[in-house]
Amino acid sequence: MEKFGFVGLPNAGKSSLYNALTGGGALAAPYAFATTDPNIGVAKVFDDRLDQLAELSRSRKVVYATVQFADIGGLVEGASKGEGLGNKFLAGIREVDAIVYVLRAFADPDVPGPTDPLEHLRVLEIELTLADLETLEKQIDRKRKAAKQDNSMIDEVKAAELAIEKLSEGTPIYRTDLSEEIRERLAPYYLLTNKPVLALVNIDEDQLADVGAVVQPVVDELGPASRSVFGACIQLEAEAAQLDPEDRAEMLDGFGLGEGALPRFIAAAYHELGLRTFFTTGEKESRAWTFRAGSSAPECAGRIHTDMQRGFIRAEVIHWDELVECGSWSGARDVGKLRAEGKDYIVADGDVMEIRFNV
Repeated sequence: MEKFGFVGLPNAGKSSLYNALTGGGALAAPYAFATTDPNIGVAKVFDDRLDQLAELSRSRKVVYATVQFADIGGLVEGASKGEGLGNKFLAGIREVDAIVYVLRAFADPDVPGPTDPLEHLRVLEIELTLADLETLEKQIDRKRKAAKQDNSMIDEVKAAELAIEKLSEGTPIYRTDLSEEIRERLAPYYLLTNKPVLALVNIDEDQLADVGAVVQPVVDELGPASRSVFGACIQLEAEAAQLDPEDRAEMLDGFGLGEGALPRFIAAAYHELGLRTFFTTGEKESRAWTFRAGSSAPECAGRIHTDMQRGFIRAEVIHWDELVECGSWSGARDVGKLRAEGKDYIVADGDVMEIRFNV
C-alpha cells in the first residue's frame, strides 16, 4: 500500500488532518512536537463509480481502495542539521512514497507559529533541500571512485552531479527541469525532494468563502510543481469526520462544502502516484482494486490473487459507465458491450473485469 507523509511546521494542522482522514486519535495540541513518533493510518478512496456498481449489483459488501497516511511530526528551521527532532523526522519522510505539505494559513492567538503559507513552504523546502544535498555530498566521492571500475555506474554519478548542482542553488528536485530518466537514476539515494509533492493549505472558517485567493500564492510559487494544491479547513473537516454520515453531510453542506475538500484531496493524492482503479462487482461484493497506470490485464489479475496472474487466460472487460447503462452483466453481454481481452491488454482506469484463469 502506498504511503503519503504529512510534513509541516509545528501547529500547521498535520495531526488534525490525519484524524480527519483516518478517524484516528492522533494528539493535536497547540505546542511543538506533540507528535514525536509517526502515526500511521489508512484512508478510504471513496469512489462514486464503485457506489453505482454496488447499487447495480445489489452487493452485500463494498470495498474501497485505500491509501496509507503518516503523520510524521513538525519540522523546524535547522531540521536538516538536527534541530528540534529533525533527524528523526527526516528519516520518517524517507519511508513515504509522496509528501503532503501541510501549510498553515489560519490565525489563532492561542496557537503559536507563522500564518503565512509561503513562509511554511519556504522553511520546509529549504530543510528538505539541504538534507538531500548533504546526502549526495556524503556519497558522491565514493560513487565516482566506483564508477571508474564499473562503467554501469557512470550515468548514476552524472545524475547525482546534476542533482547536487540544482540543490546547491536551493532548488528541490521536484522543482527542477531534470528529466524523468535522470530522476529515476537518483532512486538509490532516496532523496526527499525527488518524491511527488502535494500541498494542503489549512484555512479557518472565515477564509472558506475566498479559499481560492488564499491558495493561489502557493500555486504561483510552486509553478509547474503545483499540480495538486488544495485549501481546506482541516479542523472543521476533522470535526465532521467524527459524525455519522448523515450528520457529517449536513454539517459540511451547511458550510457550502458539499462532500468536503478531503475526498477530492485523497483522489488527487491517489492519482499523483500514478495509481488507477479497476473494479469487480457482484451480489457478494463490489470492490475497487488499485493498479499502476500502464499495467496489463494479467498484472491487474495478480492484484486479486497471484494464481490469477499465473494462470491468466483472458478477461471480460467493460467500462464502468457502460455497465451501469446496460443495467447488468448479462445485459451488457446481450448487446455486445463485453470485450474479451488477452494478456497484452493494458487496463484502463474505470474498467470492470471478470478474470478467466486456470492453474
